[in-house]
Amino acid sequence: MFLFKKWQSNKPLALKKFLIVGLGNVGTEYIGTRHNIGFDVVDTLAQHWGLEFELKKLAHTAQKNFKGKTFVLIKPTTFMNRSGKAVRYWALKENIPVQNILIITDDLHLPFGTLRLRAKGSAGGHNGLKNIEALLNTSNYPRLRFGIGQENKGNQVDFVLGHWLDEEKLALPERLSRSQEAVVSFVLQGLSNTMNQFNGT
Repeated sequence: MFLFKKWQSNKPLALKKFLIVGLGNVGTEYIGTRHNIGFDVVDTLAQHWGLEFELKKLAHTAQKNFKGKTFVLIKPTTFMNRSGKAVRYWALKENIPVQNILIITDDLHLPFGTLRLRAKGSAGGHNGLKNIEALLNTSNYPRLRFGIGQENKGNQVDFVLGHWLDEEKLALPERLSRSQEAVVSFVLQGLSNTMNQFNGT
C-alpha cells in the first residue's frame, strides 16, 4: 500500500527497492551519542559493502543492489525532529511503498543493545518517529528499535544526547553488526522471519 497518493507519480511502485533510514542528528557534537544509533547502524551497513555516502537533497545517501533487491540508505540532514521530511521525499523520489521503508532508531525502554523489529506502532514519545508518522500520514511503517536502556530515570534529553559508557562502547561493534544483519534479513527474508530471528537478541 502506498500512502502518498496525492504526490505519487505514474511510475509503478518499486517493490524490490527498500528505503533504509537511520535516524540521528547531523553535526560533530552528536557523533557517538545514543540518539545517533540509527546513523551508526546505516554506517555499519555501508562500510560492510564499501559504500560512500553522498550529500543529496535532505540526506546523505548510498545505494546497493544485493541479491535482486535495492537498498537505498539515507541519513537525514533535517535533524531528528524533522526526519519525516527526508523520509517522505526519498520514498516518493524512489517510488518506494511504505511497507518497504525501515526506520532505525534508539529506544529508551529497551535494555542496551536489544533489538526489536515491528511492522507498525506508536512513536512512544520519540520526536523523530512522531514527525515521520505525521508526514507519511500513517504509523504503519516498519521500524527497528535499538535499546539504549536508561536505568537512571533522570533527564531523558541529556541521556539520549549523551555519549556511550565505556562498557557500552566495547559492546557496540557486535551490536551494530547484529543490527546490520537484521536490516539485510528484513529486505531479503521479510518482516516475520526477521522478527522471529532477531527480536530480543
